[in-house]
Amino acid sequence: MAMDEQGLGTILQEARQKGGLTQQQLCQRANISFSTLTKIERGAIKSPSIFTVQSIAAALELSLDEMLGLSPVKSANTTITKTRSGVSFIYFDVNGCLVHFYQRAFVAIAQATGAPYDAVQDVFWRHNSDACQGTMSISDFNRVLAERLGVESIDWAKYYLEAIEPIQQMQDLLIAASKQYRIGLLTNIMPGLLSTMFKNEQLPNVKYEIIIDSSQVGAIKPDNTIYEIAQKEAGVPANEILLIDDDRINLMSAENFGWHAMEFDDARIDESIELISEALKPAN
Repeated sequence: MAMDEQGLGTILQEARQKGGLTQQQLCQRANISFSTLTKIERGAIKSPSIFTVQSIAAALELSLDEMLGLSPVKSANTTITKTRSGVSFIYFDVNGCLVHFYQRAFVAIAQATGAPYDAVQDVFWRHNSDACQGTMSISDFNRVLAERLGVESIDWAKYYLEAIEPIQQMQDLLIAASKQYRIGLLTNIMPGLLSTMFKNEQLPNVKYEIIIDSSQVGAIKPDNTIYEIAQKEAGVPANEILLIDDDRINLMSAENFGWHAMEFDDARIDESIELISEALKPAN
């Protein structure tokens, strides 16, 4: 019944994908942490506990033998669609690409606290990277934000979630792309926010094969580490990956890894959608 960690991770990932579950959804069903699941799938955990494996198997409605690879799960979809440029896997950014939030959130906080708008922005951007990388907790971020703005307490997640506006054209494009290609999310985001956005139906409910949440993997764009993780999780060559993002620096880092990259410009939404849609036309 021996199974190396990479083999178990492959079996688990194939079973999850066949079941149409995102990593976040499987974590919720199996009651395990996102980081634990992603580490098992990429073979970083050498010996997951039998209780963890049993929980995952039950959530996927598989026997333990299947989970251990004695009855390997075969992917139902063996056809790989590629764009004319050879892309088979597409990563979408979230903030500034699938949703807007910054301006409305900053305005709401300024109005509620009486602090200047630019002061709210300054504090946020000073500490955003630490929070998105998981080196600063949400509670610590809230504490620093409150101290700098001179208020007793503040709940950033509340303002963020209430301020979200879907960029509907991009969300529609993602839904269309999910019917032809393997897709995932690659986002810099604070702990816990992404799962709440899914619960609130603020993001499209489609089959995401991979979700790279910066706060879970401990790395943010444009750092090399997050692209290394994302490429390994996608399981395809660099030249088959496309990143759609609103930040040129993030796109340049992707290009340095040999990925394709396309910028979404929320000041020119229609033009951006037209260019991206053209690039996503299948080869055949």
